[in-house]
Amino acid sequence: MGAWLTIPADDRFRVLVEGREIGGGTNRTIGLPIGPHVVTVESLTFSSNSSSEVRLDPQLGVGAWIWARATSDKQFCRLWRSFVIPAGAKVERALLEITADNGFRVMLDGREIGQGSDWRSISEYDLTWLLGPGAHVLAIEAFNDSKEAGVLAGLRVELSGDRPIEIPSDATWRVAPPNERGWEHKRQAPPHWPKAVVVGQFKGTPWGTAPVGVTRVPPLSPIQLRFWHSGWFQVFLLTLCVTALLACIRLMARVAMHSQAQRLLARERARIARDIHDELGAGLTQLLLLGEVTRKEGTSEPKALAGIERLCSRARGLSKTLDEIVWTVNSRHDTLKDFARHTCKYAQTFFADTPIRCRLEVDSELPELPFDLPTRRNLFLSVKEALNNAAKHSGAKEIFLHIHLRGADVVVTVADDGKGFDPESVSGERNGLTNLRQRMAEIGGKCQVESRPGAGCRVALRVPLSPSRGGIAKWFRPRIKQTTGLGKASGRGAPAGSTIENR
Repeated sequence: MGAWLTIPADDRFRVLVEGREIGGGTNRTIGLPIGPHVVTVESLTFSSNSSSEVRLDPQLGVGAWIWARATSDKQFCRLWRSFVIPAGAKVERALLEITADNGFRVMLDGREIGQGSDWRSISEYDLTWLLGPGAHVLAIEAFNDSKEAGVLAGLRVELSGDRPIEIPSDATWRVAPPNERGWEHKRQAPPHWPKAVVVGQFKGTPWGTAPVGVTRVPPLSPIQLRFWHSGWFQVFLLTLCVTALLACIRLMARVAMHSQAQRLLARERARIARDIHDELGAGLTQLLLLGEVTRKEGTSEPKALAGIERLCSRARGLSKTLDEIVWTVNSRHDTLKDFARHTCKYAQTFFADTPIRCRLEVDSELPELPFDLPTRRNLFLSVKEALNNAAKHSGAKEIFLHIHLRGADVVVTVADDGKGFDPESVSGERNGLTNLRQRMAEIGGKCQVESRPGAGCRVALRVPLSPSRGGIAKWFRPRIKQTTGLGKASGRGAPAGSTIENR
């Protein structure tokens, strides 16, 4: 059995039974044991909402204990206070003294400047370097573990040539609701924020003794914003990133369209090559067969026979030319390995019916790397011109054709052991050297001619494997493993990595 004491009140209080505190709060019901008791109820609200009743303590520089109107265990309380430093004023010194029962986190203009958890010790913060003319906000987030709760604080700002600004903890502070966002940055308190309540005077009940010590925190420095922290730079960087992203998207779209166009072009080239081979090739073959039959069964008149022979010879030549055109147009042959194979086959056929021996030397295991049509065509025509010049003018017994891969470049060399010549004394109108240099220049390559009388001639043709002519594109050229192994063989074929001799 027992008795219950119910105390409704608007202000904070504490209850003492026979001089011993047994509870407190605002509205509360307290259980009492059976028997006579002396019950004392003390109010803990000692001041009104007027700030004139609270002054900074001259020794410790603090005001009164303040809190929200209601107090509970495990409670957070957000206290807010704004103040203004006059324009043109110079801050000589600014000290903030603060403590809380049981803990606090204090912020100035949204920046956290310190924390504490023992109300018996006051923390002193030097804010001299953080304050300047204009509006400022002090925000305190305090925590009550159990029983009494309060925040004790005071800010004194000494100005040069003016009266100091004193901001004690009093009823002019406001209490920010728990669900309020950005409350520590607000310059003005919304009307629905209630005023703080003074729950105890300094050195008064329920904190009967003053804090026993002061912990001085080293002066705080203002935050130095680098240019990359500034708003304009971040906007510029964001704009740059968006621009780069749009450029990448546009480039990717162009690459996709280019790839699609290349696929369509390759398909069309294959169709044209097939049509040329099937239609014109078949027609030339029929014409050649008809000429051969006419020559065998026709007239025995010498002029007619000579004409028919020329017709057959011309048809054979056109058939070979047609094969070269088909090879050039067909997109399936746009590889380095196929170029080397076709060039070697042409050289073998070209020198097959001549007394000149042709030696072929090709890198072993040439990769199936793309070799675009303009480069492939111009290089092949240049090799044909070099072989034709050697066979026609050199008087050589041997001609050497070398095809090598040097980094990202293809190097084709045509050399002979003929009579040679002086390149400086030969007129450009009487030889194909000018044409060679022009063809190489068109595809970004180089033509180097080395010769002297009695020492033969050497023509080196060097072209990039990629059609790019320079710039940053060179960084995207394929890295190719260099192969130097050479084998030896003889015969009619032209395998890569072989040395072939035609007699």
